[in-house]
Amino acid sequence: MFLVALGFVVTTMVASHLLGPKRNTKIKLDSFECGIEAQGNARVPFAIKYFLVAILFVLFDIEVIFMYPWAVNFKELGMLGVIEVFSFIALLLVGFYYMLSKKALKWEE
Repeated sequence: MFLVALGFVVTTMVASHLLGPKRNTKIKLDSFECGIEAQGNARVPFAIKYFLVAILFVLFDIEVIFMYPWAVNFKELGMLGVIEVFSFIALLLVGFYYMLSKKALKWEE
């Protein structure tokens, strides 16, 4: 099955490259973003804080999602489930306070 899928992908890519139109005009090769004319270089560096906040959001968001199965089976898990979830939340808080101590959410220095 893997070889069939790989063969399909390779065949499709080669066929589209060989059979597709090759019209490289100035307008086609120009950058386009929502109808706005391109200004300057697209490779301008910007602060890493944006990525840091995005990664932290995903990290804590995914950890909160892990609490959903616990909430669904709250009664069946009993006291052991409560202890486990509180230890999980405590671990989350340790990570959150570490993030605050490193000033990861401070945009300006």
